[in-house]
Amino acid sequence: MRYCSTRGGVHGRDFRDVLFSGYAPDGGMYMPESLPPLSPDTLRSWSGLPYPKLVVEVASLFVPTQLIPREDLEALVSAALSGFSVPEVVRVAGLKEGLSVLELFHGDTMAFKDLAMTCTVRFLDYFLQKEKRRATVLVGTSGDTGGSAIHSAKGLSGLDVVVVYPRGRITPVQEKQMITCLEDNIHVFAADGSSDDIDQPLRRLFADRPLVGGHGLMSLNSVNWSRVMIQLAHFVYAYLQLSGLDRAEDAGGPLPVLQVVVPTGGAGNIAAGCIVKQMGLPVQLVAMVNANDIVHRTVQAGDFSMAANLTQTLAPAIDIQDPYNMERVFWLLSGRDGALVKSMMEEFQHLHRHTLPGNLHKLLSQVLSTGMVTDEGILETMRRCWEENQYLLCPHTAVAVWHHYRCPHSPGLNRCYVATASPAKFEGAVRRAGLTFDPPEAVRALDKMATRYQNLDRSLNWSKDWEDRLRETIQSISSARERRVTYYN
Repeated sequence: MRYCSTRGGVHGRDFRDVLFSGYAPDGGMYMPESLPPLSPDTLRSWSGLPYPKLVVEVASLFVPTQLIPREDLEALVSAALSGFSVPEVVRVAGLKEGLSVLELFHGDTMAFKDLAMTCTVRFLDYFLQKEKRRATVLVGTSGDTGGSAIHSAKGLSGLDVVVVYPRGRITPVQEKQMITCLEDNIHVFAADGSSDDIDQPLRRLFADRPLVGGHGLMSLNSVNWSRVMIQLAHFVYAYLQLSGLDRAEDAGGPLPVLQVVVPTGGAGNIAAGCIVKQMGLPVQLVAMVNANDIVHRTVQAGDFSMAANLTQTLAPAIDIQDPYNMERVFWLLSGRDGALVKSMMEEFQHLHRHTLPGNLHKLLSQVLSTGMVTDEGILETMRRCWEENQYLLCPHTAVAVWHHYRCPHSPGLNRCYVATASPAKFEGAVRRAGLTFDPPEAVRALDKMATRYQNLDRSLNWSKDWEDRLRETIQSISSARERRVTYYN
């Protein structure tokens, strides 16, 4: 299995190479040069596997045994997923009127990103220990990614994590999960701007090849292929649980189809869905967005353009105007046309807008359906789901479940809604919906913990100032590690 860039300038990389990379050197994102097929026989043979074993099967399609032997891969995944709050790791809640919710939020930070992040960090640590070296992770977060990276990597001797989050644009629980981690390898910055603002200096830092090479700089956003790879298992697991494959009588006939509805921001999850669909998994994909509706407009009208301003909504983790993983989707649907994708994405990055070529737009609208939900729609969905099921949704999951009430479940249609976070992280939205809940002890304990973080203030030349400040931090961390001293006194 070899990997290439979506912009055509890099080929022939192996899994270890892309694991330790952010963006490719040509600015693109790494993808497998070919996708392994998922045959009906393979899917039937996986039926009944617990989630951790299914992750191993999916990952083994993309990680050669020469790099991580099968027994090591099994041990790494098992260790990564051992600390989740439910024994099955991932759980399906079957509610009234065919409403099936795939709960992906039972990890330390109560968000779906814990699943892929814990596995990815274990893979990193595996190679770092073998090679007796260290790395520095740089993460921009819209809410959940930062906390997940921190809790997956805290205390690891070979890995430092630098996280930048948008101050005032995430929930108190999301913020406290980051700033209360006082491990010496964790470095948190609060930026006076949006997630898309944060992405600007981070892209330039990753484009600085001497900095990347000299300090082992890498990304744990869903830019990282390993994150997306593990997320493929979400769709396969949902399919095996909810499609009715185990009840299909004709083993030689067409496989049943599952519709999967995904709350979408940076588009990592929906990109994983598109990849696994191309591999042969019989899924229909629905990407649901909040008022930051660039993915919706792209699918509906080919209008891949940022709005004038980012809208702060009740679903902050998907308040994103640059859904960077759509680049992977464009590459797949364009027949792996790196030159076309390079031209498209460079225009988008320069002008913040692009009109999709007609044929690509047609293919995209065949693969993806979309919908947009307002804050009022989020609250209405949370209230109705509670009234009918006594089941509390987080606002991001409500963005998906809104589709259930607008497009009622019909007999014969198997459908799954992806629950990306626990409602415990979004008390403000729950209360605005007129609902109450008792936060778990892990959330209540955050209020009593000490904090540590640094500010990135809004200056006249803020993007360059943030870039310089983060570069200095990365260099200082490396210096401390070389001298074998603690970074924080």
